[in-house]
Amino acid sequence: MSESLLHTHEVKDLLTKVSGLASDAGNPRLKRIMHRVMTDLFRVIEDFDVQPDEFWSTVSYISALGQANEAGLLVPGLGIETFLDLRMDEAERKAGIEGGTPRTIEGPLYVAGAPLSQGEARLDDGSEQGEVLFMDGQVRDITGKPVAGAVVDVWHANTLGGYSFFDPSQPKYNLRRRIETDAEGRYKFRSLLPSGYACPPDGQTQKLLDQLGRHGNRPAHIHFFVSAPHYRKLTTQINIDGDAYLHDDFAFATRDGLIPAVRRSTDPAAIHACGLNAPFAEITFDFILHPESASAPKTEVTRPHAEAA
Repeated sequence: MSESLLHTHEVKDLLTKVSGLASDAGNPRLKRIMHRVMTDLFRVIEDFDVQPDEFWSTVSYISALGQANEAGLLVPGLGIETFLDLRMDEAERKAGIEGGTPRTIEGPLYVAGAPLSQGEARLDDGSEQGEVLFMDGQVRDITGKPVAGAVVDVWHANTLGGYSFFDPSQPKYNLRRRIETDAEGRYKFRSLLPSGYACPPDGQTQKLLDQLGRHGNRPAHIHFFVSAPHYRKLTTQINIDGDAYLHDDFAFATRDGLIPAVRRSTDPAAIHACGLNAPFAEITFDFILHPESASAPKTEVTRPHAEAA
C-alpha cells in the first residue's frame, strides 16, 4: 500500500500554508480549526478516491444550496443542530444542571419581533379553517416556583405546513406571538392545530436526502423560546402526539418529555362555552427553567433571524 499523501512534506506544508499557520496574523483558533477541517477533507478525498468531477459537483451543490437559502434546513437534516444540543446537554450535566424541560432544535423558520401579549394571545386571525387548539401552561423554575414575567415566544406552521413570512400568502406574524406570563407564571393561547411539513420536493436539501435514501418530513410541532431575567433561555418545541412522523423526524428533534397529550373536547357545552361550533383540541404544557449559571455555556445563541417588515 502506498504512503498517504497526507504524510508527505509537500502536503503537510500545503496544509500549514492554507490554514495560515505559517503566519502570526489572523485568528489562532480559526487557523487550528481550518487546519483540522482541511486535513479531514483531504483525507476523505484520498480514502474514497474522490474524482475531480465528483468534487466539482459537490461545489456546485453547495453553491445551489446557498442560492436556495436552504443551508438552515440542511443543518438539522444532517443532525448537526441536534448534536449541538447534545453537547450543550453534556456541558450542563458537567456543571450540575439537570432536569427541567428538554431543549431541542430551533430550526430555520423563526421570525423576530412578533407582537407581545400579556398572559394570553390568539395566534391566528380567523381566516383559515382548521382544528382549533387551546394551549396553556405554567413557567416554573427547577424548585417549582412560578416565573412571572417570563416571555413565551411561540411560532408554528399552518394547516398546510407553511410558516408566515416564508409563505407570503399568510398575514404578517400569523401563528407567531410572544406571551408574557402572569403573576402565577401562566400563559395560554388559542391557535389552530398545525400540520407537519416536508422539505421542498425539488429543493437542494431533498436532493441530498434522496441520495441518502431518506425522507424530508417533519411531524406537526410547535416551537418555543422561553426566557426570563436571571434564567437560562430555553429553546424547545413540542410534537403533536399521533403524527405519523412523530418518531421519524428528518430533523431529529423529537425528544422524550416533549410529546404532551392532546385532549379532544366533543362536549357541546364546552364547545359552546368557547364560542365554537365544532370540537377542539387542548394541550397543557409546563416549562421548567434553570437559573443562569456562570459554569455552563450561554444559551442565547447568536444567529441571523428574519424580521417581518
